[in-house]
Amino acid sequence: MAYIYLCVMKNDNVKPNFEFIALMASLMSITALTIDAILPALSDIGVAVHSMGAHENQRLIIMIFLGLGVGQLFFGPLSDSYGRKPMVYIGFLVFFIASFICVFSSSIEWMIFGRILQGIGLSAGRTISISIIRDTYKGDYMAKIMSFVTAFFILVPVIAPALGKAILDSLGWKAIFYVQLFFSFVVAIWFWKRQPETLKPEYKIPFTKYIFIDGIRELFTYKKTIAFTIISGLITGSFLVYLSAAQQVFEEQYLMPNEFPYIFAGLATSIGVSTYLNGIFVVKFGMQKLAFMALILFFGVSFLYVILFWNSSNPSVYILVLFLALQFFSLGFLFGNLRSVAMEPIGHIAGIGAAITGFISTLLSIPIASFVVDFVEETVWPLFGGLSICGFVSLIIFMMVKRSQRLSLA
Repeated sequence: MAYIYLCVMKNDNVKPNFEFIALMASLMSITALTIDAILPALSDIGVAVHSMGAHENQRLIIMIFLGLGVGQLFFGPLSDSYGRKPMVYIGFLVFFIASFICVFSSSIEWMIFGRILQGIGLSAGRTISISIIRDTYKGDYMAKIMSFVTAFFILVPVIAPALGKAILDSLGWKAIFYVQLFFSFVVAIWFWKRQPETLKPEYKIPFTKYIFIDGIRELFTYKKTIAFTIISGLITGSFLVYLSAAQQVFEEQYLMPNEFPYIFAGLATSIGVSTYLNGIFVVKFGMQKLAFMALILFFGVSFLYVILFWNSSNPSVYILVLFLALQFFSLGFLFGNLRSVAMEPIGHIAGIGAAITGFISTLLSIPIASFVVDFVEETVWPLFGGLSICGFVSLIIFMMVKRSQRLSLA
């Protein structure tokens, strides 16, 4: 069955309001809270589920991304057929069930299953919030909204590890999951009460067994979308290495378990500042130009570290934090812009488009993280080695896209 091509009219003049930005950020931030709040508790959770290996415990971070990737393939297309809001509700329900599985897990296998299921549930709000933004805005203005949403959402990674540490010390690791459930319930009620459906009935795509295949065929006709999705996967994968290894690096390599939540918060602030700046400058300079400049910085900082500390032990924690802060500053100009550039040509299939691009990005990021994190044993050098390789490949792809655009205009 031929894919039904629907062009949704966008309103460039819709003014964003604080509540919309805060609500979209909150939908996304549940994911950050679920990932980051348990970082200080990984060792305690490992003991409770009879897993004593650091690498085994790191899978509790990596595997949630598997759920995020897989879940998008279901919720994205279904949201194009049945609306955005019903799929978000189903996602919340799955997340609630998964969280209780995690709380009552007695083995690492059940805990990993619960984390994957949490990711599947979270993928609904994470993906569909992007579709809702794309339903309402387009172009550089969409990137501006995405930047402000991300800047708001970044507050959660800033406080999540410290919050998780405080809850862990006073109430134990299970209480972290209960706090996540409470926060999710509040956001779910808020979303139900205040967010209108953005997919109009006349733009719904009838659901058929061919919708996914037709959507992929449609998507792969947009080379720019595929290129920036691959770049997004490479950058996400390299960042996921840091998320997975951060607890081990600062608690075991640098022997700073008490300082870890605050270091993590400081580095998250670096991303937040650049994300906010991106929201200010993106309309003036354009999302593609800012992303390219940030990608140069991303590669340059990591490659400089690789050269300076080749075959040597870890530098002081101050030098490490400086390099990571510069690295993460570039991410604030990359995350929102790369996704916005990828989504721009496919606004008429925003739901399935966000799902497939998100899945491809995740499919790339998980093997990268799983491979590189195994080498972060005694030094942080492998982390920066992975960052530099991903940055270099991303630059090559980006320059190929720019060259193609110049040739098409010639």
